[in-house]
Amino acid sequence: MRRGKTRTLSRTVTARVKYQGSCHCGRVSFELDAKLDYVVECNCSLCRRLGALWHGASDSSLRITAGENELVLYQFNTMTAKHYSCRHCGVHPFSRPRLDPSRWAVNVRCIDGVDLSSLPLRHFDGVNWEETAKALYAQRK
Repeated sequence: MRRGKTRTLSRTVTARVKYQGSCHCGRVSFELDAKLDYVVECNCSLCRRLGALWHGASDSSLRITAGENELVLYQFNTMTAKHYSCRHCGVHPFSRPRLDPSRWAVNVRCIDGVDLSSLPLRHFDGVNWEETAKALYAQRK
């Protein structure tokens, strides 16, 4: 690279980046090391009400930096998924999804500085969860 010229990376990157995020009141904050190249919109009874846009993450790529004791757990139906929200402002920064409870689903709307309009949107048909999950599992084989 020549001196005096700089290259900037858009927040829609092709490499892994460390992102900062939080709930609305800031009591719960986190870091996410991820390649944000898409978001997932689910239309299940909870996600459509939350308006969340999700991105999957492993345990090693998500770190709660403050407020873990401020999180409230919500579960319904099969009680497999674990949905976490801030007990003060009610924002849902992440969950352990029913599709794979060993991983995290991070609400990208809670991450600072991300241009959501630039990210491809993938749809997950949570209304027909069983059929959608079965098709997704078959696709992964």
